[in-house]
Amino acid sequence: MNKKLALVNIGQLVTLAGSKRPRINKELGNLSIIEDAALICSGEKIEKVGKNADLCHEIDQDYFEIVDALGSVVTPGLVDAHTHLVFAGSREKEYEMKIEGKSYQEIATLGGGIRSTVRSTRDSSEEQLYLEARKHLHMLLANGTTTIEAKSGYGLSVVDELKILRIIQRLNSQEAVDIIATFLGAHEIPDEYRQDRKSYIDLIVNEMLPSVAEKKLASYCDIFCESHVFSIEESRYILSAAKQYGFGLRLHADQLTLSGGAKLAAELGAKTADHLEQIGSEEIALLKEAGVFALLLPGSVFHLGLKRYPPAREMIESGLAVVIATDFNPGSSPTPSLPMIMSLACTQMRMTPAEALTACTINAAYSLDKGDLVGSVEPGKLADLTIFDCKDYRQIPYFFGANLVKTVIKAGKIAYKC
Repeated sequence: MNKKLALVNIGQLVTLAGSKRPRINKELGNLSIIEDAALICSGEKIEKVGKNADLCHEIDQDYFEIVDALGSVVTPGLVDAHTHLVFAGSREKEYEMKIEGKSYQEIATLGGGIRSTVRSTRDSSEEQLYLEARKHLHMLLANGTTTIEAKSGYGLSVVDELKILRIIQRLNSQEAVDIIATFLGAHEIPDEYRQDRKSYIDLIVNEMLPSVAEKKLASYCDIFCESHVFSIEESRYILSAAKQYGFGLRLHADQLTLSGGAKLAAELGAKTADHLEQIGSEEIALLKEAGVFALLLPGSVFHLGLKRYPPAREMIESGLAVVIATDFNPGSSPTPSLPMIMSLACTQMRMTPAEALTACTINAAYSLDKGDLVGSVEPGKLADLTIFDCKDYRQIPYFFGANLVKTVIKAGKIAYKC
């Protein structure tokens, strides 16, 4: 007999129960916390949520696997809506170069940056990349994350982009963490096309996009929209083609310069505009009107040693749906920790702990079209839960750099235990 799973003696159960839509304005701070709580899972889903005293009489140890939370905080499994999961190698040499004064663009001009990781990734076998990406995925899981978005973008050829997306598909079928794939062939112009960028763009539109669509390897298409990478005109051309193939759209927008990426995201009805460090009030208004999520990545600002963070407070007060994510990648944000990103959101972008938690749970889930399944603790949703070794949810970002995760439950099963 398969036993049901029950969590008892929960000090704070952060349910985020509420409206079946992304949270905006003051709603970002409403966590719908149940003190002294318990919950019951049936199979993969949550069956009942309530007070410990009300539910404990239903929980018989003969029929239940019981997890005693010992007064700890339980949240929905965290949702990381922007990662670059599959790559080979690391870039600690460039990290040192940044410390010594070289800019992101200067390093890229010298052959470093994204193209450096592309070379390492192309030189690796599919099995080598799979094993490395699996390690990355386990790091994310150990930090409380149960659902992620994962981009390609370190192949930049038909063969290598498909290889990366197959690895993402394989990990999604074999590992506990749910993965939503995004095609990012327009991440950079590869070495062999530096003098013929039009041919590479044609390769993306005429070969990569149809191949990815035919094989159903990705749900979204993303692009690095920046003047020194893909211009507004090039980005519009590629993303319009992606839309014709049925991909949802995401954009790396207005990260290093105010290039017009956010305006393009609004124009094309993209799901998310990501980064947005350089964004202004006009762009914020356009994103709100178009219903585009503002997906903020403070980890990259921190790691690159930059000073300008996205204006999260203005975004929240304007009514934008705000999401935060790790941007896990080898060059600008090599962290698998959403709790650390929450800390940066609080201290550097003046988001409250409640707003930060909402931004990487229910809002992140809706930004991936998964809000009906994950992101909150409610009957009928997947039993994706993270138990933190603390007594108050505000301690999650407060203890910055510490991993307070004790246990992670994915679809009603224990997936990680410290």
